[in-house]
Amino acid sequence: MGQLDGRTALVTGGSRGIGRAVALRLAADGALVAVHYGSNQAAAEETVALIAKAGGRAFTVQAGFGESGAVDRLFEGLTAGLAEHGADHGGDHGEDHGADGLDILVNNAGIHAIGSIGQLTEEEFERLLTVNVRTPLFVIQRALPLLRDGGRIVNIASAATRIATPIQIGYTVTKAALTALGAPLANELGRRGITVNTVNPGVIRTDMTAGFSTAPEALAEIESITALGRIGEPEDVADVVGFLAGPQGRWVTGQTIDASGGTYLGPIPAQ
Repeated sequence: MGQLDGRTALVTGGSRGIGRAVALRLAADGALVAVHYGSNQAAAEETVALIAKAGGRAFTVQAGFGESGAVDRLFEGLTAGLAEHGADHGGDHGEDHGADGLDILVNNAGIHAIGSIGQLTEEEFERLLTVNVRTPLFVIQRALPLLRDGGRIVNIASAATRIATPIQIGYTVTKAALTALGAPLANELGRRGITVNTVNPGVIRTDMTAGFSTAPEALAEIESITALGRIGEPEDVADVVGFLAGPQGRWVTGQTIDASGGTYLGPIPAQ
């Protein structure tokens, strides 16, 4: 029996990278997972197929974040999918965990941008704000009537908010805003037993970082400033999310957890 048997979860941006790893982890723990995607239907279906192959349960939900009406489409697809796939998904936790509600929300979907403050355009910053801040905020708002007492909200931000990187200032500002949502939401929702936490990954081997994580020089530089001496894998982050989403994370809320392997903590001691 998995620790999330009878639970339901929504993972935004769940088709690839960190989102896929999170979806796989939550499904392996027993949750019925809604895998959200923006445009890559094939990748989302592959994630669902991987979950099914491992004995888990999942379905896809499409909504192009940044497009008008995206949050409406997301929740229309979510409620329809829960009704279709969750009817026989009752758990053994002494509660009615069926198709009518949500237990775990992981706000993972986001976009990246490279550029200094002199290169940042209003249009680009507006899109970053929309996808990285405005959308997850209103996803949470829409999810609250569905989210059961004792639920979990996990926002995926970035260790860039801790590390001064001038060439991604727009991205950093929006991820800092997402991080700032955590504490006030945790304070508001705590009486319902709902926890709200933020996970800040460092450089993770995903499509987003493929341009430099596969370059030997860039990879060596990242490893040289990381305490654990390697680039991160999506599963490294997914395991942190799995802890926060599971019963062991019940007493952790309003926190930001750095999941960077100790990137740029300070000078690395000579070996």
